[in-house]
Parts: sequence; structure tokens; C-alpha cells
Amino acid sequence: MSELRKDSLSFIEALGQSVANVSPTLTPALSVAVVASTAGNASWFVFMLCTVALFIVALNISKLAGRIPAAGSFFIYVSRSLGPVWGVLSGWAMLAAYLFTAMALTIATSIFVKTFFSSLGITLAIPNLLMYLIISVLVWVFATRDVRISSRIGLTLEGISMTIILGVIVVTLAHAHFAPDTTQLTLKGASFGGITQAIVFGIFSFVGFESAASLGKETKNPGVTIPKAIIWTAVSSGTFFIICAYAITQGFGDDAAALGSSSAPIGDLASKSGKWVTAAVYFGATVSSFACALASINAFGRMLFSLGRYQFVHNSMGLVHKTHKTPLLALTVGVVLNFAVCAVFSGQTETNTYGWYGTLASYGFIIVYLLCSIAAPVFLKRTGELKAGDLVVAGLGVVFMLFALGGSVYPVPAAPYNYFPYAFAAYLLIGFGWFSFVKARSPQVLDGIERDLEVAATVIEA
Repeated sequence: MSELRKDSLSFIEALGQSVANVSPTLTPALSVAVVASTAGNASWFVFMLCTVALFIVALNISKLAGRIPAAGSFFIYVSRSLGPVWGVLSGWAMLAAYLFTAMALTIATSIFVKTFFSSLGITLAIPNLLMYLIISVLVWVFATRDVRISSRIGLTLEGISMTIILGVIVVTLAHAHFAPDTTQLTLKGASFGGITQAIVFGIFSFVGFESAASLGKETKNPGVTIPKAIIWTAVSSGTFFIICAYAITQGFGDDAAALGSSSAPIGDLASKSGKWVTAAVYFGATVSSFACALASINAFGRMLFSLGRYQFVHNSMGLVHKTHKTPLLALTVGVVLNFAVCAVFSGQTETNTYGWYGTLASYGFIIVYLLCSIAAPVFLKRTGELKAGDLVVAGLGVVFMLFALGGSVYPVPAAPYNYFPYAFAAYLLIGFGWFSFVKARSPQVLDGIERDLEVAATVIEA
């Protein structure tokens, strides 16, 4: 018998999973422009509010992660707090969230690879389909090996890209002689409506900060390590976003219109320092997006592994590789689906498909964050640990996520984004229908949620 490699990951490696899944470099590379298009000079303030919101959610998730170490993370957390129906739906939602994130970051990696070579004056004539295949194969190679390798690679790559971005930020602030930007500090020209609308997209920049929870079975002292990794990721990423938003806005001369229309804001700033700096920025964006795609597939594989181990999907998904101690079949399914969907839409403009996949992923994250905020006080009450402060933190988490969910559907976005909420709702209904079928056919599977089935693994021969 074999299982996921227990007690093999340190705090740094758990942190690497979450940081890589957030991919902080993507915010200054792409997302700041979207936030600035509505929030203007209040962009840094938007990210500050988002940091507070996600810190609250991180506290709620950490209460569950610290007491229920499991590869299925949210599926198990919610099941043991709110019941198996909500638990399976949260696991089902998170599968889509991680998978669509991987797709979005596969597209982003392709975009940045081409832009990197273009910044050096080299035209990279590789069809999108081939690019997606290469990226997917590389993700599979790293993901199916020892998870310690992919976690370290993710953190290292993200550290490199963030260092490059911070270098550009320092140069930008130096050009302004590090003088305070009163236009931003006074939120000049910003409106309440613009800020609230931008908060929704700002929250999307953080999704994935919780993915260290999927390593609960493989981390040393998970009751302490996993919560710390989740909270540190939310706070450190948020701090990075605030600094970047402030510096980039100042670098654009507080011209919110110009920043909002930029397709590569940090690249535009870097171009003032020469093509080699620009190339370095795009190289950082490339490794960051690849690291995020890798982390997303890692998290997807462990979620599918847990659903397989509890027999909500075929039990072969719950098998573990004999040598590498990774959920090989679950990871392979994730990579195949990632490539297949990207391939089907390879003829579309890549910036469009990036937006499509990212938006669909966001619905899954918001729903699960909401359920975890509800589940945390319920679980603590059952264990006799509930305090008044826990209720306050949970209530705030619920309010923040309801606000984000409502803001993602109203005002009604343009097509095809207006169809996405209903598409995701249909996906959840399919999951509910499947769960109902499994429950009727094999009611004993519900008993497994109360037991730790994730330790009873079967070996896959290498």
C-alpha cells in the first residue's frame, strides 16, 4: 500500500505552492490596467481593501486547514462542517477553478513567451496549438515528479520574476525622486462606484492563495504550516500588489486612461529603460505564469485524488505513483483536459481566451471561499472552540464574498461574459446530479467522509 508522501514538505515548499498559484507577477503585468480602468488613482486603495478581504477569508480557511489536513482540502472542510452535499459541490467547484486557472495561465505563458522574443526583435513562429502542447507536457513532467520539486520550482521562479518587477518599480519611483504622490494618496478623481467595481476584479488577483491546503497530507506539522502559508501568501501578495499599483500609476503620470488602456503596464514602464529590461520583465512574466499553471495542476490533481479516494469519481483517480508519491492519473487527467480545451479554442485571440478561462475560474473560487467562511464557525462550534471573534471574522468573510459574487454578475457584462455565470451554475447542477446518483447507488460512500480514507492508497507501478 502507498499514499501521498507524508511529512515531506516544509513551510517554504507549502508557501511555494500558494505563491506560485497566485502568480503575483501577473497583477503588475496585466491586472493593474483593468483595475485602473475603473478605479483610476484609487487602484492602490482597491488592492489594500482586497488584501483586507482576503486576509479575512484566509483566517477562516486557516481555522479549517489547521484542524483537517487533507489533500481534498475544501471538499473535506465543507463536508465535515456543512454536510456532504455542500462538500461535494465545493470540491466540484474547486476542480473547475483550478483547471480553468491552469488553462488561463497556459495561455498567458504562451503570450509572454512570444512577447519576450518579440522584445528582443525575434519573431517566434510557433502555432498556438504547438505552444499549448509544449507547455502542457512540461507542466505534466514537473507535476508528476516529487511534489517537493514542483513546489520549490514554483517559489523560485516566482521569486525571480517578482525581483525583476520590484527592480522596475524602484527605478520608476527613483525617477519621481521617491516623492509622495498626493494625487493617489488623496484618491483624486476616483468615484465610489469605480472603486467598488474594481474591487471585484482586484479579488480575482488573489485566487489560488489557499492552494497550500491541498498539500495537507504531505506537509510537516500541517496544523501549523498550512495556515501560516495561506495567511502569509494573502498578506505578502497583497502588499506586493499595493506597491506595484501605486508605482505603476505614478509611472504613468497619474494618467488613469493611459494605464487602463495598456495591455502590458509594467512592460511599458520597463521599455523606458531599454529593450533588455523589457525582455527581463517579460521573462519574469513567463516563468511566473508557468509556475502558476504548474501549481494549479498540482492543486487540481490533489482535489481529484481526494474525490477519487472517497469514490465520488472513479477510484482510479485516488491512486498514487509508487516512486514519486504523486496522484499520477489525476494529474494526467488535469493536463489532458487543460491541453484539450486550449486546443479547441486555439484559433481565438489569446487575450480573449485568457479572460474567458480566468473569469470561469473566479466563480469557483468565490463560491468555495464563501462556503469556507460559513463552514469555519460551524466546525469550531462542533469542536467546542467557537469564540465571538470567530463569528465576526466569518461574517466579514461571507459579506466580502457575497459582494464579489454579486459584482461579478451585475451590472450585466457584455457577451460572452454574460453567459458564464449560467454556464458555471449548469456545471454545479451536473455535479449535484452526479452526487445524487452516487449517493443513491452507493450510500456507504458518505460514511467515508467521516473517516480518513486518503491514507488507504493503492500503488501505481512506475
